[in-house]
Amino acid sequence: MMTELRGFNKMLERTGREPIDIGIGLNTGHVVSGNIGSPKRMDYTVIGDGVNLAARLESATKQYGAHILISQSCLDGLKSSYRHRKVDNVVVKGKTEPVGVYELLDYHTEESFPNMIEALGVFRDGMECYQNGSWEKGRILFEKALALNPQDKCAQLYIERCDHLIANVDPGLWDGIWILTSK
Repeated sequence: MMTELRGFNKMLERTGREPIDIGIGLNTGHVVSGNIGSPKRMDYTVIGDGVNLAARLESATKQYGAHILISQSCLDGLKSSYRHRKVDNVVVKGKTEPVGVYELLDYHTEESFPNMIEALGVFRDGMECYQNGSWEKGRILFEKALALNPQDKCAQLYIERCDHLIANVDPGLWDGIWILTSK
């Protein structure tokens, strides 16, 4: 979808229209699906915690500057390898258990994510420091990742988070889990 959207947006730009952007949240889990409603109004839909988490991930794409976010359970179920990076351990609104969140990156080109291989390695090291409470070192690594790809909103987010945590949180009390407060 992201690859096709890139081509569609080029066509929109050629005709003088604004490009569109989307965020995708994916989760693997149990849901209830089927016709739900009354005899006068039926609606085929899916409901349940699995759907709610996917919706929260879709909403979080804006915060992380990502286009595709997937849960740990979704990553575990993949049958082939996809280029990805861990972007957080979060507790989503309405839940108490943390979920690993990953950004899928295979659709990117050198233009949309320059220096990807090197940037992902530096970002991974920054995430390790961040999760262990070594925020000063993590901040330096996220700055390096941002220098490799100035469009990396996720690296910028983590620079800001490290600044916040350095000023406000005792590293000894840090569990590496971020709480998402919005839907």
